[in-house]
Order: sequence, then structure tokens, then C-alpha cells
Amino acid sequence: QVQLVESGGGLVPAGGSLRLSCAASGSGFSINNMGWYRQAPGEWRELVARITRGGSTNYADSVKGRFTISRDNAKNTMYLQMNSLKPEDTAVYYCNAKIPDKVDLREYNYWGQGTQVTVSS
Repeated sequence: QVQLVESGGGLVPAGGSLRLSCAASGSGFSINNMGWYRQAPGEWRELVARITRGGSTNYADSVKGRFTISRDNAKNTMYLQMNSLKPEDTAVYYCNAKIPDKVDLREYNYWGQGTQVTVSS
């Protein structure tokens, strides 16, 4: 069974930086696309950034130029470097991984438990 564990959230003043990590544990799996999502109170969960296994990336317009997504396939780990943080970035950040099943080869979504990011004004 694959588990995703996020870390790196916290409280930071506006203009500050944080680095989130997402580590996938388990055995005998490979990860296709990965992504970071976030959900603020009373809001829908939204895509922040995603990255393919080959390293292609795309970002939400609201974070372009401030956030950088990366991954280490050998470590089954993904990162999100967040710079120039704004109060509107405050949310719970979730890690997502799309992992093909070894038997039926269908791709399944896996989610982490979330990590809180709070940006004070």
C-alpha cells in the first residue's frame, strides 16, 4: 500500500518562503504525474502545480514565478519551493500522486494528509 506524507508547512510572514516535501512510501510501484493542491477554508481544492515523471511542469497562474515544483524519482519524493508568500496562499496543501496498479494497470489517485501553510500579513 502506497502512502504519501507531506512535511514542511508552518507559519511564515508575508514575503517569506517555505519548502514542502511529499514522500511516497511502499514498495514495487512507480509514480506517473505528481502534483500539489491546496484548499482554503470555504473554498474548493485547487491545483497549485504538477509535474510529470519526465519533469515537465505547469503552474496555477496565481503562483507562477513564485513557486517551483520538483521531484526526485529515485527517492519517490516531490517538493514545492514557495517564495514571496502572500496571505492568500494560506491553505492546507495536499500532495497527489497518480500510480498505476501493477495488476490492472489502471492509474489511481493517492493523496497525502495535508500540511497547513499560514502566511501572516
